[in-house]
Amino acid sequence: MFSLHTIFTLLALIAYLTSFLYLLHHFVKQSTASPFFVWSTLSIGLIVHALTLSLDMVTAQGINYEVFNLISFTSGLMLLLSLIFSIYRPVLILNLISTPVAMLGLVVGSLLSTSGHVIRQQGVGMDIHIILSLSAYAVLFMATLHAILIWLQNRELKRKQKQRIWVNLLPSLQTMESLLFDLILIGFILLTAALGFGFFTIQDFFAQHLVHKTVFSIISWLIYGGLLLGHWRFGWRGQKAIRFTLLGFVILAIGFIGSKFVLEILLMRS
Repeated sequence: MFSLHTIFTLLALIAYLTSFLYLLHHFVKQSTASPFFVWSTLSIGLIVHALTLSLDMVTAQGINYEVFNLISFTSGLMLLLSLIFSIYRPVLILNLISTPVAMLGLVVGSLLSTSGHVIRQQGVGMDIHIILSLSAYAVLFMATLHAILIWLQNRELKRKQKQRIWVNLLPSLQTMESLLFDLILIGFILLTAALGFGFFTIQDFFAQHLVHKTVFSIISWLIYGGLLLGHWRFGWRGQKAIRFTLLGFVILAIGFIGSKFVLEILLMRS
């Protein structure tokens, strides 16, 4: 007999896979996909994904922010943002990339999450800080993937390759770069808010093993802020924007995922 958790996971995967195969079919046939169908199926998948996460994360003791739950949460949030962006920009095809990421995150969270890392109730401010941090991470991870896609697309254009996989798959380079800076701006705002709430709500950075996370986050914040300022003031784009985006996320990931992995997986600390 399947558990409710397993049923939710399978339903979400079916919805995601249906949308992915539909988009893939229209991409291969070079035909126009129905945005309504994609939005509908992915929305259903996201709702059931959220229900699955609620079973893993919401406990009687508090919220379970275990690393694999965070991977599932982040991947679902990335798909949600991708879906929102595709409403007002012609980037529906990018859900071919974000949907498998959400599927992988859901499977990882469902199979590997444990119940040993619960953060007990510490006030609304702490919850807001955590949600903002996760949201910032998801958006900036999307920006990083986006920067890599722009690099691949730009390389094909410069080399004048006959078989242009990424040029054919992705929207125009101008649209991709505009979306990249949309993502960076949103991620920067969320990261700013997360850092602000963190300084006001976290009482002891040393006892909670947060000094390294905070330092790396501030360095990343400065890099993204410098990129946005350079883009606005000096018109930075192209390879410079790609390098800044990748550098900012690597530093952010070291502080966020790297430290959490060491503490929870290697040192077995919550």
